Amino acid sequence: MSAAFETHTEGTIASTGEARDFFALLKPRVMSLVVVTALTGMATAPGTVHPVLALAALLAIAVGAGASGCLNMWYDADIDTLMSRTAKRPIPSGRILPSEALAFGLTLSVGSVLVLGLVANLLAAAMLAFTIFFYAVVYSMWLKRWTPQNIVIGGAAGAFPPMIGEAVVTGQFGWHSLVLFAIIFLWTPPHFWALALVKSADYARAGIPMMPNVAGPAATRRQIVLYSLVMAPVAVLPALMGFGGLIYLVVSVTTGLAMIWLSIQVWRRTEGQAAIKACWSLFGFSILYLFLLFAVLLVENVFGLMWTLPKVIG
Repeated sequence: MSAAFETHTEGTIASTGEARDFFALLKPRVMSLVVVTALTGMATAPGTVHPVLALAALLAIAVGAGASGCLNMWYDADIDTLMSRTAKRPIPSGRILPSEALAFGLTLSVGSVLVLGLVANLLAAAMLAFTIFFYAVVYSMWLKRWTPQNIVIGGAAGAFPPMIGEAVVTGQFGWHSLVLFAIIFLWTPPHFWALALVKSADYARAGIPMMPNVAGPAATRRQIVLYSLVMAPVAVLPALMGFGGLIYLVVSVTTGLAMIWLSIQVWRRTEGQAAIKACWSLFGFSILYLFLLFAVLLVENVFGLMWTLPKVIG
């Protein structure tokens, strides 16, 4: 960690953190998205699992996601101090000691993997362990600070939960969860780069090589459009493969077109408040977009609202 952060915490004997501060270390908004995507992976998997075991497995996956977020905050505390968006997090604000966050994250990591192995199977547990390692070590400790492709490659960590969910049910993973993985993986760059365009000064101050700071805003805007153009048709695949129905088809097509339109607005509007507004619009809608896709798939499969189309692929 940086000398500045070490000085900030020097002489601190005990933290003043409350339960809500430790909960904040788990990145609850990210954790909630993991719950939805992992549950969708379970619901669309070709098989069944006892509801109690499914609930226990889902809880373990959620805790594992929170553990990786906690370890990310522990390692990133030095740069979080320098950025306005993250300066009030529990560690840089001094409410939680780095050593406490590290112990908390490691304990939850080990516990979540062990529980998932006991209630599900070895493959699901191994995939959860790999996901935690990928996010906490590969992304946080290496990619984030060394390459502008950090979000592209690191996005895989957020895309693994549907595969873990299918592994819980079947003991393996196949095309269903791989397609869900691809949707999240392709969604991550336009979602996060829209924010990075607005917060590029923060990332420059912290020395993080985000795409707008390295390749420039114009190149970043073009890539946002390109990723959206690829992502939108990929998001339709569940309906064509038979594990998404008519409702999903309508939602995926209409919201996919909206994502493309908003990304084009980001590309067109390059200066002033109009540019900032376009980026925030894309960033905000992208969260709703991903949630809607997975929520509709989940509802269709759980509640039997599957008005399927003729199977085209698979």
